[in-house]
Amino acid sequence: MKNPDQVVIVGGGTAGWMTASYLKAAFGDRLSVTLVESGKIGTIGVGEATFSDIRHFFEFLDLKEEDWMPACNATYKLAVRFQDWRRPGHHFYHPFEQMRSVAGFPLTDWWLQSGATERFDKDCFVMASLCDAGRSPRYLNGSLLEQEFVEGAEEPIGLTMSEHQGKTQFPYAYHFEAALLAKYLTGYATDRGVRHIVDEVQDVRLDERGWIDHVVTKEHGDIHGDLFVDCTGFRGLLLNKALEVPFESYQDTLPNDSAVALQVPLDMKKVGIRPCTTATAQKAGWIWTIPLFGRIGTGYVFAKDYCTPEEAERTLREFVGPEAAEVEANHIRMRIGRSAQSWKHNCVAIGLSSGFVEPLESTGIFFIHHAIEQLVKYFPAGDWHPILRERYNSAVAHVMDGVREFLVVHYRSAARDDTQYWKDTKTRAVPDALAERIERWQVQLPDSENVFPYYHGLPPYSYMCILLGMGAIPLRPSPALGLADDTAAQKEFAAIRDKARFLVDTLPTQYEYFAQMRS
Repeated sequence: MKNPDQVVIVGGGTAGWMTASYLKAAFGDRLSVTLVESGKIGTIGVGEATFSDIRHFFEFLDLKEEDWMPACNATYKLAVRFQDWRRPGHHFYHPFEQMRSVAGFPLTDWWLQSGATERFDKDCFVMASLCDAGRSPRYLNGSLLEQEFVEGAEEPIGLTMSEHQGKTQFPYAYHFEAALLAKYLTGYATDRGVRHIVDEVQDVRLDERGWIDHVVTKEHGDIHGDLFVDCTGFRGLLLNKALEVPFESYQDTLPNDSAVALQVPLDMKKVGIRPCTTATAQKAGWIWTIPLFGRIGTGYVFAKDYCTPEEAERTLREFVGPEAAEVEANHIRMRIGRSAQSWKHNCVAIGLSSGFVEPLESTGIFFIHHAIEQLVKYFPAGDWHPILRERYNSAVAHVMDGVREFLVVHYRSAARDDTQYWKDTKTRAVPDALAERIERWQVQLPDSENVFPYYHGLPPYSYMCILLGMGAIPLRPSPALGLADDTAAQKEFAAIRDKARFLVDTLPTQYEYFAQMRS
């Protein structure tokens, strides 16, 4: 039986072109890749922030930051800033920074025992101070800030994100314009042999087994392939419609189902480029702010049961200010959940057609990257062995279910309760086993043995940050620390303060760094 060597990707955008580029980088000319996209369907526009693991994607493609970042108006992201989730005026950071330990206990335990200030994030991490000060993680000469991760040191090559987790923690991720990244990768992929067809897919034809035989396009006729990749977004044209794979909703635990987005030009030299994604709590959801070089991306994620689209747009425009007056709004209906299978027969869904949760922790691009890695890892042979499909589906389902649980923790642990929306976050159903985990965390902070048990991109320290920052769930340190000498822990807190002051004093601002990159 012939090995599948003809891949047809239906749908472009970030998901389609990331997939095409990665497959070409992985398999070269041994794999034929065709991408069919409509010229009429635009990018959703919420996928502009990432995990720090995204660097492995660009490394795999052998792309350096100076190659692609200016073309995509990209900036650095050191953390997520949560504004007003505990109470108005309060903020904290979930940073890209490994948790330090003293005498076998995480520094957060020592902070709960005898924290220096009310800011756990500034006491336990360096990145919080850099975010408050608007600093770049790189000096003007391009060198990386001093920290435990040593750039240029030997790292295992070709590992997936799950294999990297726990071994290293790169200190930043990226913000970028999703449409510009798709455009950049279009050039990358087509230069390496990807066939690009701009056309409307009018039908999906199945063979006698119920597998996809070909897609029918308006102007290019029938396009045949062995493996079809569905990147058609929330439509799920191949997987959900043609192959009738059911969609499993997360709405019972994550009710936000809508968003309104704006792309707002600003004088970033004047306002500064904050090196983090900001999520600001609102009456019926939250507003994201993503600073790029030349504009911000912003949007209100909300639940229609608590807020109308018109109210959401008005709130967002008032939040941004007069600069938003003439900017066109993009209203988005979000399909929150995942397909029961992301790979059925000879069709793999990647991106929104596979699944999506609200962009609170910038997981959209992460889901795409993870799925592509898994597709390469479990790429089929001519016998299409079902175990490869099963392993792929299991990995993708675990990632999405785990992220779902992590996001539910945000709402359940947020102290804010000034509207019905926020009151209901404390009583809404939670995914299986999460209630028990929350009970345990009140006695012992999250660790590798008491968080979601499968890889989902979020290490235990991420849970610690959310629980400590949000404020609604009571926490306490390990009882052992009541008997322990905290001298070493206090020295570690002092070392973090000293290092933060040094870096704030010596690192350039983000705008200074990227202005120089472009000069």
